[in-house]
Amino acid sequence: MSKKVTYAGEGSTSFQTKVLVKSTLIYIALILLTLICLVPIWILIVNSTRQHNDIISGVSLIPGTNFFQNLNTLKTNSLYNTFYHPLVGMRNSLIIAGSCCALTVFFSGLTAYGLVVYDFKAKGPMFTFILAVMMVPSQVTAVGFMKMLVSLGLLDNYIPLIVPSIAAPAIVFFMRQYMLSSFPLDIIEAARIDGSSEFRTFLTISIPMMKPAFAVQAIFAFIGKWNDYYNQSLVLVSTKPNQITMPMMVQKVLSIDRNADYGANYTAITLSIIPVVVIYVVLSKFIIGGVAAGGVKE
Repeated sequence: MSKKVTYAGEGSTSFQTKVLVKSTLIYIALILLTLICLVPIWILIVNSTRQHNDIISGVSLIPGTNFFQNLNTLKTNSLYNTFYHPLVGMRNSLIIAGSCCALTVFFSGLTAYGLVVYDFKAKGPMFTFILAVMMVPSQVTAVGFMKMLVSLGLLDNYIPLIVPSIAAPAIVFFMRQYMLSSFPLDIIEAARIDGSSEFRTFLTISIPMMKPAFAVQAIFAFIGKWNDYYNQSLVLVSTKPNQITMPMMVQKVLSIDRNADYGANYTAITLSIIPVVVIYVVLSKFIIGGVAAGGVKE
């Protein structure tokens, strides 16, 4: 019996059509997801440049010319200027978020390094315990946390907001998975043979190799602590104007329901996200590199 011979290129037109249709659908879905993410942010920025009456009249995608007038309202209106001082709020939030970010990323990377590089009997149970801690909401421990702060006299202090960030189970989990997938242990053995101490090996070899993972988690840690209104409002109970953070100031602005100025409200929100955007832009180039490196097994 004769067999039908299929030559290369036969049916290539239908194959190219399927690829083109599939690619078009993927791009359309990605464009829609991008618009869903960016349009609300754009509307926020646009509303910060519009007057109160214009915002009430409807949504607009065209920026206005009243940004500095709205900023002046925040500075001069007695409803806002008693507590809203954006430079002070940004300074306080940067102290907390920056310190937490550094401690979280460093100690989480150190913990993950120990779980991956060293082989000991308690390694499995310790990692299971870390996963279990991830499932406990912070609200569950809030009462005990407040009692401890009262007994230690640490209310209205930044220490309880910064020091606990050393323990970050979710970031430890990510760092461990990253190291398991893309961290060559042979380099650690070579460093030990050359006489390098364990801690020096972590600082000079492991951290540079884990730079993408550190950068990605630094973004998440910074954003999480910057927006952490819940814990900040629990600890900073006296709400002193020179001590409160940017999220607390914005919440006070939004809580004003008597003669509220929506233009001023949107301006306050816009100012509060500027540091987050700057940090993301600076470190975002590492996200794709981190995801790609973490997804490839050597």
